[in-house]
Amino acid sequence: MKKLLFGTLLLALVMAVPIPSMAMGRVDVGVSIPLPPPIMFPGPPHLVVVPETYVYVVPDVDVDVFFYGGWWWRPWEGRWYRSQNYNSGWGYYEGTPSFHRSVPSGWRNDYRQRRWKGHEWNQKRVPHQEVQRSWQGWERDRHWEKQNTWGVRDLRKPQKRTQQPAKRVQPKQKSPQSRDDQLRQQKEGRDREKMEKERHDRRDEDRRDRMHDERRDKR
Repeated sequence: MKKLLFGTLLLALVMAVPIPSMAMGRVDVGVSIPLPPPIMFPGPPHLVVVPETYVYVVPDVDVDVFFYGGWWWRPWEGRWYRSQNYNSGWGYYEGTPSFHRSVPSGWRNDYRQRRWKGHEWNQKRVPHQEVQRSWQGWERDRHWEKQNTWGVRDLRKPQKRTQQPAKRVQPKQKSPQSRDDQLRQQKEGRDREKMEKERHDRRDEDRRDRMHDERRDKR
C-alpha cells in the first residue's frame, strides 16, 4: 500500500513540474569554430612566388602560409583561414581556396633543393610589403613570366596565342542599276540642263532690256 501511494505521489510531482529539456524535445547547441594559434615569425616574412603561378609562399616557417589575391591564407586542422595581415586577424574560410590546387604538395623540397621540375630554380625572395603593394600589377602584367620564367632555367614559357591574320575586307561592289533608276537619273539630268538654260536665257533677256533702256535714256 505504501509503495502504491509513493508511486502516485511521484507521478503527480512529475506532471506538476515539467522538465524543460524533455518538453522541448531537442536542444540546439551553437558550435563555434576555433581559430588557429598565432605563428611565430622570426622576422617580417619574405615570400617566394611558386613557379607557373601567382601564389606566394613563406618558406621560413614550418607551417604553410600563402599569399594570394590580396589575402594571407593558412590551413589548420582541416580548415582554412585567411587574413589581411600575416600575423593576426585570422578568420574561418569555408571550403578550400581554388589557388591551392596549383601549389604542389612538395614545394618545400623543391625550394630547399632549388629545383623545379628538374630545372635549376633561382628563387627570388621578396619582402612582404613589396608583394602586398605590387601583386595586382604583377599579375596583370604577367611580371613573373617575363622575369626569366619565374627564375626557373629552361622552363618553357606559356605559348602565346597566335593571332589570326585579319581578313581582308573586299570593297563592296555597287549593284547594277535597274532600268528605272537609269531612266530616272537621265530625266533628272535633262531637267537640270533645262533649268540651267532657262536661267541663262533670263539673264540674256535682262541684259538686252538694260541695254535698250540705256540707249533710250541717252536720246
